[in-house]
Amino acid sequence: MVHDRAHRAKGRSATLGSRATLLALAFSLVLVPGLVSAQPYPVAIEHKYGTLVLHERPRRVVTIGFSEQDPVLALGTVPVAIRYWFGPEAGWPWAKDRLGSAQPEVLHMPFGELDMERIASLRPDLIVATHSGINKEEYDILSRIAPTLAQSAAFPDFGMPWEEQTLFIGRALGKEQEAKGLIAQVEEAIADARRAHQQFGRATIAWISPAEGQGQYWAVGPNTPPMRFLAALGFRLPDQLAQVIGTRDSAPISAEQLHLADADVIIFQVDSDAEKEAFLGDPIFSRLAAVRQKRLVLFVGLDDPVYGALSYSTVLSLPYALEHLVPRLADALAGRGEPSH
Repeated sequence: MVHDRAHRAKGRSATLGSRATLLALAFSLVLVPGLVSAQPYPVAIEHKYGTLVLHERPRRVVTIGFSEQDPVLALGTVPVAIRYWFGPEAGWPWAKDRLGSAQPEVLHMPFGELDMERIASLRPDLIVATHSGINKEEYDILSRIAPTLAQSAAFPDFGMPWEEQTLFIGRALGKEQEAKGLIAQVEEAIADARRAHQQFGRATIAWISPAEGQGQYWAVGPNTPPMRFLAALGFRLPDQLAQVIGTRDSAPISAEQLHLADADVIIFQVDSDAEKEAFLGDPIFSRLAAVRQKRLVLFVGLDDPVYGALSYSTVLSLPYALEHLVPRLADALAGRGEPSH
């Protein structure tokens, strides 16, 4: 989970081919014909806190991380309940077709505040927690409620790549081959976008947002799914900023360090139009070359589905990001992004 201010409140020009191609990709993510798995059970999946063993296909899946519902839906299973992160409770546009008329219960449980009794009352036979940041104590309790799939031990919390998360969940749902097919489709679309925008491969990018406390910012790190997606498009984090963040999913930087984030493109999120104007008029922020040269991709509020698609960076949301975010990135890199104050 990216730890900008909004997420911590929850706890925590050129286009890609034709629009029709992207829409076809999005709809094809429901099913991949010809990829029907043979009998996949029993299955054993090693994760950060042990091994998940399932003897039959789960029927009551509860996702208690912040984005796992997307790969679960993409693989044809509607969760009994999902955990709220941010944005519209009715669901993001890339997931609505997969939900259909179903209405999973929405769990309002900020980071670090799992309601174990409520989760148990849902009678799950699989708990998916691959993007949840749960600790060992929480896992031990959850695994007594139902078999629990935690994230891989190979990655930091909230740092499991979308491909790995999709494959993990696909194996648990008995649909590993389907998962591989979906991953291949999205990877191909990302590669197409990179080929169509070769200028991305020569550019740096930073994603920052205001933090609590005047003059403080959060900078998103390279080990998060969104930044991995941007890297797959060709962008890279400025070297000095990457050193400050290290292996964390994000890190605070002061106003005095803000120059470290002065990349070829800056992604910036604020809560309101008034806050946007305040930052564009701020003497330190407005001095950044990316601000002066209109190389900002700026989001106001948390309900923008493009911002949501990037934040989630899942097998379902990334086709939406390719269609709607990539043109904005190209415009910003060309100096046609958000204007200075």
